[in-house]
Amino acid sequence: MFKNLLEHFKKDLGVDLGTANTLVYVKGKGVVINEPSVVSINMRTEQILAVGNEAKEMLGKNPPHISTARPLTNGIISDFEATEKMLGYFIEKVNEGTFNFISRPRVIIGAPLDLTEVERKAVSDAALNAGASHVFIVEEPMAAAIGSRMPVQEPVGNFIVDIGGGTTEIAVISLSGIVKWKSIKIAGDEFNSNIIQYARDNFNLLVGERQAEEIKIRIGSAVEGIERMEYSMRGRDLLTGLPKEIMITDAQVREAIFKSLRTIVDNIKATLEVTPPELIADIHERGILLSGGGALLRGIDHLIAQATNIPVRIADDPLTAVVRGTGLLLDNQELLDEVAVYPVRDRRKN
Repeated sequence: MFKNLLEHFKKDLGVDLGTANTLVYVKGKGVVINEPSVVSINMRTEQILAVGNEAKEMLGKNPPHISTARPLTNGIISDFEATEKMLGYFIEKVNEGTFNFISRPRVIIGAPLDLTEVERKAVSDAALNAGASHVFIVEEPMAAAIGSRMPVQEPVGNFIVDIGGGTTEIAVISLSGIVKWKSIKIAGDEFNSNIIQYARDNFNLLVGERQAEEIKIRIGSAVEGIERMEYSMRGRDLLTGLPKEIMITDAQVREAIFKSLRTIVDNIKATLEVTPPELIADIHERGILLSGGGALLRGIDHLIAQATNIPVRIADDPLTAVVRGTGLLLDNQELLDEVAVYPVRDRRKN
């Protein structure tokens, strides 16, 4: 009876700890948090000033004594303390200020494919120190496939490409395991960098990361569309040092991100080339699934389909595929035991 009472108070969580955004799934409620993975710290007092949306508003606008940055780089923790505090903030927010030793949740975290054992331990320790009771780590493509309802437990080939903020994860999944995979550090953030560099090289214009991201979202595309699109790009003229505004077109944005897109396509083809023929037959029939924020880039499915001669579809709500997968695993302990890549970390053992 006491155990059932504890279960009533506990809110188990699924977390997509992404480079660009952190999403949190609460068992029985669904996705309740979707905020930028950004932390703002007062360097004089070492105090956390803001997390998530509020911290992102400070990016590029903060005075020298306030550091506003992303604690994760390419899906890997670059600032352990900031990551721990960010997770603690989100866990406390989920518990609406009622957090205590009784409500310590189980936490399932989606992580990149190529994390080392040390990096996985860092992710796990950050969650434990933030208030988790048990931590499970699941590879992001596996979580995305589960969240997209792919039959990962069946003896068939499932091909998924998860294009996030810091990494693109390519995986062939069968029988609850990843058969072949590639992980590259080219994804949404790299597209933003490409646009910033293009503006500098072609227009002598220095634009910020948020401006580049807005351009990517508004007019970014992987293939030529029916209508010509353009958007106002504002920044600092590198020649005069004064504010400047120009119009950039969708064709110019495609030119800016072309090399990054080509690298992703080449790695998809390279993964297909080493996939067992039995699974290739399944993939050719079932197609390729795209998930992650990068899947929302206009025409990226058509670009990949043209390059591979394989049907490509985009997951329903690709931004939340990973966190929805962790949420489904909260209700399926048997599958969780099969796909978790790191032994359960229990705070009582640390």
